[in-house]
Amino acid sequence: MDTLSGTISINVYFVLALVALLGDYAVRTTADVLDLRGLWQGVPAPLQGLYSDDQYRASQRYVCSATRIRMVERTVLLAVVCAFWFLGGFGWLDGLVCHAVSSTLGRGLLYLGIVTVSYLLLTVPFDAYRTFSLEASFGFNRTTPGIFVTDRLKELFLLVVIGGSLAAIVVSAFLWLGPGAWLLCLAVVVAFILLTQVLAPVVILPLFNRFKPLPEGELREAVLSYTMSIGLPVEDVYVIDGSRRSSRANAFFTGLGRHRRIVLYDTLIEGHSIDSLVTVLAHEAGHYGRGHILKGVLAASLHAAILLYLLAFFLEQPGLFEAFGVSQSSVYVGFVLFGLLYTPVETALSVLFNMLSRRYEYEADRFAVETTHNPSALAAALRKLSVDNLSNPHPHRFQVLLNYSHPPLAERLASIEGRSP
Repeated sequence: MDTLSGTISINVYFVLALVALLGDYAVRTTADVLDLRGLWQGVPAPLQGLYSDDQYRASQRYVCSATRIRMVERTVLLAVVCAFWFLGGFGWLDGLVCHAVSSTLGRGLLYLGIVTVSYLLLTVPFDAYRTFSLEASFGFNRTTPGIFVTDRLKELFLLVVIGGSLAAIVVSAFLWLGPGAWLLCLAVVVAFILLTQVLAPVVILPLFNRFKPLPEGELREAVLSYTMSIGLPVEDVYVIDGSRRSSRANAFFTGLGRHRRIVLYDTLIEGHSIDSLVTVLAHEAGHYGRGHILKGVLAASLHAAILLYLLAFFLEQPGLFEAFGVSQSSVYVGFVLFGLLYTPVETALSVLFNMLSRRYEYEADRFAVETTHNPSALAAALRKLSVDNLSNPHPHRFQVLLNYSHPPLAERLASIEGRSP
């Protein structure tokens, strides 16, 4: 296949990459279509009485709109990638970079930077539409255009600093050591994962939100009394100004060791009783109590090991570069091409990791029930969060399998209340 920048070879890697992209698109779109078909059913029996008629219709409309936007975005991104590929864009961009920069590492960082920023620019219009149209029309959005732009710039800054540093190390390692570099790169990636856990609460998150200690009072006393009762030391309890961006509510633990923090969204505090808030935090504490944080780091490390091992193999395959019209093999172009080929593997692994995550959510719920002895408060909190956030009341099982890191509400409530879903 002739292109503006050379010839694309119709070889096994061309077929694999095309099947990977189209197959992943088909699988994810099928999940969305199945979800939409089942969306207009009545309220599931376990959730009867939870929604008013208006609330249930609003959740249906919201999920439908969000799903359709996601499908359009996925279609546009696939079309752009395929057009760029079939027109010889990957080889053309490599030629431009090689003429502009003399050092191989510099070329790699520039190439990866252009591809990454181009992808981000493609997704910004969809993010803006979700924020200022979809979220606003359902009463969630409180983000101003200024905050939206500033957030994107901060994300870009973090991407350049953290992502650029990691990319420089990985590219350099493969340039110097060849395929065997994957083990060194794995050690670096694991170190980055651990470092992020430490830096997130003290450096990264404060870039986006204001944190202030929870004022003295009944809620603070209840939270600290609970953490002391289970032997979970925390640095402090903080309130985050989530209401600057959205009316959605959340709570989480963050950090490791002495930097472990409890974080409550101000929107969560406004809408829940103290008992419910304590059980929500007890659920989050359950992730620490059951060792889910360490297990999550191990799972992420395993994920990175699989990715880097396969990357090392495919970087040595000239046919991969020929399939994308790239005349000269290089580590940095190989990263991008492998990313496209890796798509179905990523999807398969995400299914496994989501299954594990849903299991952890059940375990954290049980931890909360066992340590607070208040299952009704936890169930009430989950019901209110689901209704207020217009969550899908009965997602299709295939959608859950593919994308859900948390169990559907009806199944969580059944587990908490000790009955069949």
